[in-house]
Amino acid sequence: MSGDRFVDTLEQRAAEVLPEPVYRYVRQGARDGVTAGEASAAWDAFRFRPQTLRDVTHVDASTSLLGTAVRTPVAVAPTTLQRAAHPDGEQAMARAVARSGSLMVLSSNAGSTFEEVAATGVAWWLQMYVTAERATCLPLLDRAVAAGAKAVVLTADTPVVGTKYDGTGPTAWEIAEPGWSHVNFSARYGEAPGDEKATDLGPQDVDWLARATGLPVVVKGVLRPGDARRCVDAGAAAIWVSNHGGRQLDYSAATADCLAAVAAEVGTAGEVYVDGGVRQARHVLAALALGAQAVFLGRLPLYALAVDGPAGVERLLRELEADLVDTLMLSGCPAASAVPPDLVVL
Repeated sequence: MSGDRFVDTLEQRAAEVLPEPVYRYVRQGARDGVTAGEASAAWDAFRFRPQTLRDVTHVDASTSLLGTAVRTPVAVAPTTLQRAAHPDGEQAMARAVARSGSLMVLSSNAGSTFEEVAATGVAWWLQMYVTAERATCLPLLDRAVAAGAKAVVLTADTPVVGTKYDGTGPTAWEIAEPGWSHVNFSARYGEAPGDEKATDLGPQDVDWLARATGLPVVVKGVLRPGDARRCVDAGAAAIWVSNHGGRQLDYSAATADCLAAVAAEVGTAGEVYVDGGVRQARHVLAALALGAQAVFLGRLPLYALAVDGPAGVERLLRELEADLVDTLMLSGCPAASAVPPDLVVL
């Protein structure tokens, strides 16, 4: 693989065009940044045992996520401040994702309305922080359902926002313009008791979200097999192995090192996804072998949006698709949905 691919230059180029406080906010991890810094290296540690004498004349990189067909097992995770990267923010991201045949998860803190995103034709899920007073969530959930969200992603690892060491300059939120975030909330949201993030989340909230929306619930932020079991027993349709991009508890384990055990516990009870440090097609291949149905990218699509708008996001996803097809062929796998567990070793 050459070193001049679009994906390899994205972060450097994004640093040149994003407002410095925004770039710092997107790039940083919690506290010492150890978890964020180790993420990609954990995927790089895996080695492969390619299959031979397999017919790879035609390789099918497609899969489905909770019933939605996608071109590849690579989708877009929720990130905020997308309008700091491009004037159209999440709408621009959605147009690119739709044209790429992928799926995106929309942050509940988005700077574009649900209706604007839905109008692009993209397949999308809503990411949700459940509030201390559960009823406060209902207007947002109802609007998302009405606008066509296909699932709800419960962020389970953020009872409080992890501490970031943000230097002495202005923060991203101090320079944020009106409309960059939280446009789907009422103007007075956050002022009433109970609007803060819940610190008492439990399996019952999975069931509550499913009943409140009629949608499948994905639980994001799971690193332990036992927690994954509690989620699927409570009715979760999918488990998302994530440490929030290293932005919550620093020194959390790498998702690459947690995926296999979680996937083994979930088995056929639900789908399993992963994020965190995925930068190359070989990382995607490793994730599939370890039991993930898909990987989600957070920082990379945001960087691509900043560098070249929707065309940049499309280019990123196309490049990863081409590399994945090549990697599947070389590993003797004719389909992304049929990567054997023993393909990968440490």
